Amino acid sequence: MSDENNPSAKPGKSEEEWRRELDAESYYVLREKGTERAFTGKFNDHKDTGMYSCGACGEPLFSSENKYDSGSGWPSFYQPANSECVTEIPDTSLGMIRTEVICSKCDSHLGHVFPDGPPESGLRYCINSVSLDFEKKE
Repeated sequence: MSDENNPSAKPGKSEEEWRRELDAESYYVLREKGTERAFTGKFNDHKDTGMYSCGACGEPLFSSENKYDSGSGWPSFYQPANSECVTEIPDTSLGMIRTEVICSKCDSHLGHVFPDGPPESGLRYCINSVSLDFEKKE
């Protein structure tokens, strides 16, 4: 069922269902396009090897192999796990021109991508920790 308040939403959970399933901070960031405070997220200094997935739907998004310390205060990656797992859309909110990154499967807000990343791609996917879950590779 699509969200009655958002006719462009993909078929799936309604916003009421998301509100029931996610805690308040997760809902604010993932569904309302919020941002957690810099240097406060659980994955900012995270060094384990594994896969980061969408905190809303579980879709694999970023490999720890592509994570690096950007110094920005948010987990940063130079590329997603594959070209189809995230969608990039223009974001002109807050009087800035940025590129928002959302989960391609459930349209949840993840963060933003900037053209100031490392040489591997030149990109910095700056992602909210609350938008992610992590599965450690043994």
